[in-house]
Amino acid sequence: MAVNTPVNIFRGAATTTTTTLLATVPSSTKWIVTNIVVTNTASSAGTFTLAMGPSGAQVALATTVAISANSIATFDIKQVLATTETITGGASATTINFHISGMAVV
Repeated sequence: MAVNTPVNIFRGAATTTTTTLLATVPSSTKWIVTNIVVTNTASSAGTFTLAMGPSGAQVALATTVAISANSIATFDIKQVLATTETITGGASATTINFHISGMAVV
């Protein structure tokens, strides 16, 4: 029987490389990504990019999406990621932060 456990998938500042590896689903586990919050703590606007899926064949969730100064963008999603699939992303500035949460299914 599968066990579902809430998990903080990634919490932290973005890098300015949009293909930075943020998280990899561990062996013998699946993730259900349920929420993504992107924050911009700067006094100027920026952009961010997020993608997820199999390494080398990811699907873009957000590509160079604008985020206003001192604001947030939220995604309420239900996306299943299989073992070893990844989440990548980055932003135009390190003042943009990603908060990604979901469920681990073991």
